[in-house]
Amino acid sequence: MFRLSALAVLPLLSSTVLSGTTIWSGSFNAYPTVASFDNSLTTCRSWSNEIGEYQWYIHGTGPTSDYLALDPSYKNPADTAETNGLRLTLDSTATWNSQMERVELIPQTTENLGQGNLFYHFSISRDDVDPPESTLEHQILFFESHFTELKYGIAPNQTYLSWCIQSQPQWGVEFEANTWYNFAYDIDFSANTVGLWYSEGAAPLTKVMANQAASTSTNSEDFHVGVLRIVNDATTEHFYLSGVYIESGP
Repeated sequence: MFRLSALAVLPLLSSTVLSGTTIWSGSFNAYPTVASFDNSLTTCRSWSNEIGEYQWYIHGTGPTSDYLALDPSYKNPADTAETNGLRLTLDSTATWNSQMERVELIPQTTENLGQGNLFYHFSISRDDVDPPESTLEHQILFFESHFTELKYGIAPNQTYLSWCIQSQPQWGVEFEANTWYNFAYDIDFSANTVGLWYSEGAAPLTKVMANQAASTSTNSEDFHVGVLRIVNDATTEHFYLSGVYIESGP
């Protein structure tokens, strides 16, 4: 793991996350098959297909099964609340709106996901068969304004999952195959700060970066649960997600 030298004065915290109230669940239990993502369960806007907990419209021109797959082997084994995890596939067909290659879900909720102190939880993994290309920047689980996010393929450590504030890396860990990395963005929308909680596998989350100033904002429909590859490339890449939810602070 790394922390940039400019941040060396920040303490490595060890307190454990306290359970709050879940205000939005991104569980994949509502989707028995990937075809479920194409079945609108609420009234659709003209520009999106809103289904269950998610909107699904940021992807390439292929069928949903080209970009999403569900399976018990795709989740963190420590996640006993979900039946399946989600595999995301980026390839040369994943270009959205003739721009960058993207596979992303967006929360569909009436809850306000941008007030008070909230924890944005998720677990992510990769395999060693179709790994992400470390020479290309990837934006992972990000907000539209990019006030906080994970990145992969950026300096100073291109093979790390780098946690960023305003696109600048603050902390990171080597993104190894077949390992589950658990994160929670600790966002205080009232104080305009963000910190980071982290663990691996079945270990409890601990706070690894203290809250720092950030331009925190969301309209509750701009948290991108997925991956964007900045440079279009023919390489096929797989990412795995589970344990996606948002809880209020204690």
